[in-house]
Amino acid sequence: MMDFHAYPDPEMMMLRLAQRLASELGETLRSKGAATLSVPGGRTPGPVFDTLSGADLDWSAVSVVLNDERWVPEASPRSNTRLLRERLLRDRASAAQLIPLRTDAPVPEDALETLTAGLVPHLPISVLLLGMGEDMHTASLFPGADNLEAALKDDAPPLMAMRAPGADEPRITLTAPVLKSALRVHVLITGAAKRTAIERAAKLPAREAPIAAILKDAQVHWSE
Repeated sequence: MMDFHAYPDPEMMMLRLAQRLASELGETLRSKGAATLSVPGGRTPGPVFDTLSGADLDWSAVSVVLNDERWVPEASPRSNTRLLRERLLRDRASAAQLIPLRTDAPVPEDALETLTAGLVPHLPISVLLLGMGEDMHTASLFPGADNLEAALKDDAPPLMAMRAPGADEPRITLTAPVLKSALRVHVLITGAAKRTAIERAAKLPAREAPIAAILKDAQVHWSE
């Protein structure tokens, strides 16, 4: 069952969550000497990134990978990689290693082999932060997506291309096995609609509510 944390306001949630992520990364670095952090794109986690980027960690031993990426150039305002560089990979965190989920290939399928080879040495994920849409998607695991069923299987490859009615462009995404194997899992959501959605998702199969694939061991952080 998911572990649900409600906060009195978004500012406190973002600060406390950033502190929690930094603490868990620090624990991993002290015990293993290296850590992998996976984070979502979008605007919601920006304040978490702003705080986390200044955390006193050995960032040179931290690898950072997005949960998913839109297949757009990094110069695009829709690029998750661009947002990551602007909000997280700066200050002390500029020393972290970015594991790319994007190349100049025309379509994500053409880059899967190369990108997977770059990702696998950094698995399992030490600390995973996910978001969720009101449609209960997470990463680019969208209800109704073309490759959703394959991406939810236990033997799915680490990365898959994904296209869905709710996505404006092709995506590349971490698959369910990679997300479920993360050592620590956090989900960040805001607003009444998403609270209702995640409570509903907990009672649905992952093919209808993809976030359900990881909720069993997740810490869910919510504020109005």
